[in-house]
Amino acid sequence: MKVENVKPYGENGAKSKQVEVMFDSIAPAYDFMNRAMTLGIDRWWRHVAVKMVRRVNPRRILDVATGTGDFAIGLYKNIKPDAVVGIDLSQGMLDVARKKIEKHCLNGAITVQQGDCLALPFEDSSFDAVTVAFGVRNFEHLLQGYQQMHRVLAPGGMLCVIELSTPRNRVVRWFYDLYTLHIIPWVGALKSHDRSAYRYLPESIAAAPQGHDMLVIMRQAGFSDCKVKRLTFGTCSIYTGNA
Repeated sequence: MKVENVKPYGENGAKSKQVEVMFDSIAPAYDFMNRAMTLGIDRWWRHVAVKMVRRVNPRRILDVATGTGDFAIGLYKNIKPDAVVGIDLSQGMLDVARKKIEKHCLNGAITVQQGDCLALPFEDSSFDAVTVAFGVRNFEHLLQGYQQMHRVLAPGGMLCVIELSTPRNRVVRWFYDLYTLHIIPWVGALKSHDRSAYRYLPESIAAAPQGHDMLVIMRQAGFSDCKVKRLTFGTCSIYTGNA
């Protein structure tokens, strides 16, 4: 099944709206569950991605599907660009992000707003880098999302996407499936009271294009020099490309 057809709450309704409702629902528990799902390794994955973005010294960065703001804050603190702009469908997630931004005394340096990645409200060539952390599998139309990110990137600008992926090693895959398909939905239901959300997340990971297949879509959207870096036994992939 294509990842665009995997929805949190069944067939009825557009995926974008279901994703918005889902993340509004789990926003208070999201950071806890994100640490639990990745055993805390997501912090290191973000650190690796930040180092890759820092190489191009971007002055304006757009963080798509910014969620609760962890990646946006990491980008600003490590790169010190002129501005980081975060955009997300979920107002609930952005409410958490704003509290973090204020806590880190980064009001003004990082701004966040509600919006759809399929119709980014920015002019062409507005940013030197665009990033997405654990969000592209939630796009209702994957190619369209990549095309929008390509549009707002300045010529030569960098795209960096972090996404969860399924390991290839059969032994690792057995433990991965046990954890993501059974333990995580159970813990998620207890913590967030939304069991559907934590069934959807591993299902969307499995359905999302990975490796070469993701690079093909990036190239179709106009990106060049597209590469993938696999981390932690293949449970995470970082995709990069140039506008």
